[in-house]
Amino acid sequence: MLYPIAVEKGSDTEAYGVTVPDIKGCFSAGDTFEEALNSVKEAIADHLEILAEDGKDIPLASEASKYLNDEEFKGFIWAVVDVDVSRYLGKAEKVNVTLPCRLIRMIDDQVGKDKQYKSRSAFLAAGAERLLLA
Repeated sequence: MLYPIAVEKGSDTEAYGVTVPDIKGCFSAGDTFEEALNSVKEAIADHLEILAEDGKDIPLASEASKYLNDEEFKGFIWAVVDVDVSRYLGKAEKVNVTLPCRLIRMIDDQVGKDKQYKSRSAFLAAGAERLLLA
């Protein structure tokens, strides 16, 4: 999921501040722009972990354009952070799914070509996440 982040420019004496508007209360900082981007990934992971432990929904990512004209973020630098939210969606559960045989072959062919997917289940889960969480 691509979360937009707002980065407040730092200086020689101030750190770069980072806010994640889609995740209430999620913010971070870093002495350099790169450190700020890395630290916000950890802040997002920590926030999502707490939400998952509390049984709360994972906030969906918005388009960055939603916030571009927001006075609260005037003068901020915008970026997006890619976060794999699958680990916060809960324990794996086995289900029985019926699909056309040609579609199954196409899925299996793609899984064989693309090492990103370790199994048919991983491929189907990734597709469902894109449709439901994007």
